This record gives sequence, C-alpha cells and structure tokens, in this order.
Amino acid sequence: MRDMTGAESTAAAPVPLLNAANVLTGARLVLVPVFAATVVASAMTHAGWRMAACLIFVVASATDLVDGWIARRFELVTSLGKVADPIADKALTGAALVLLSVYDRLPWWVTVVILARELGITALRFWVIRHGVIAASRGGKVKTALQILAITWYLWPMPEALAAIGPWIMGAAVVVTVVTGFDYIAQALRLRRPAR
Repeated sequence: MRDMTGAESTAAAPVPLLNAANVLTGARLVLVPVFAATVVASAMTHAGWRMAACLIFVVASATDLVDGWIARRFELVTSLGKVADPIADKALTGAALVLLSVYDRLPWWVTVVILARELGITALRFWVIRHGVIAASRGGKVKTALQILAITWYLWPMPEALAAIGPWIMGAAVVVTVVTGFDYIAQALRLRRPAR
C-alpha cells in the first residue's frame, strides 16, 4: 500500500481485540463452569456424566490448539491473547485438578504443585508485562499436552488395567510442569534485567 507521497507504507493495520482467536479463548473460559458442573453431577461415579465431562474438557482443551493456530496463521496475535490464553488454560486444568482431588482420584499434593507453578508463572507474566510478554515455550506446550492427556485419562471411566496408566502420565506432567516453571522464571528475569 502506498501513501500520498507514493512511498510504500510499512505500517500494519492494528489487530482487533475481538477476533476469532480471542473469541475461542473466551469460549474456553465459558466452558470451565460447564465442565465443573458436569464433573459434580457425575460425582466421579456415574459413567455417563464422566464421559460428558471428559468430552467437554477435551473440546475446551482443543480450542487452545485452534486459537493459537488461527492467531499465527492470520496474524491475529495480540498482547491480550498472549495473556488471556494461558489464563484460560489454567482455569480449565485447575478446575479439573481440584475436582479430581476433591473426589479422591488425584493426590492433593499433585494438584498443589501444579497449581502453585501455574499461578506463579501467571503472576510472573503480569510482573514483566511492561517489559515484554512471556509467550508459551515448546516445553510449556509439552507440559500442557501431558496435563490434558493425564486429566482426560482420569476423567474417562477406564477399565482398571488402563486406569493404572494414569498416574504415570500425571507423574510425567508434574516433572515437565516443574522444569518448565524454572525456565519461565529465567525468561522473566532476563526481561526485567534491562530495566535495572
């Protein structure tokens, strides 16, 4: 595009906050209470409700992949999206972990470790937001995938032999969650260093 002098204009149009990627992130947040209500209805004993809760969780989690792809593919990345996206992820996985612990399907220490890391990193993101945005790293994406897989495994009414695999998946998720947490701390410190 050329300006009035005939020179090429290099200014890109601002990305609207209300775009498809951000709408999907918002939809994920809306699905959190729906998912929680379904888990409560199941009381983790009713197979039909557990399947429904699991499917809602999977659909809500899938929006994370879709909104990220849309944002990158159509250049709809916004600072709001970079912050809101991990918050939506944490709200969904956090609700799932707490409910699994409430119904004695998951040890509370696992939920506490994961949530402490997630809330800590969210606080770090806000701490450095004036200096830059800490986007999700590759390790962070592996962490998210492992958490989603583990939670899905716990939610679905598996036969006993298959259910025994769930703790191993969750164990891997906990390890990656902690390791990537230290990586994000290092990123935050690097962003803050020039300000000093």
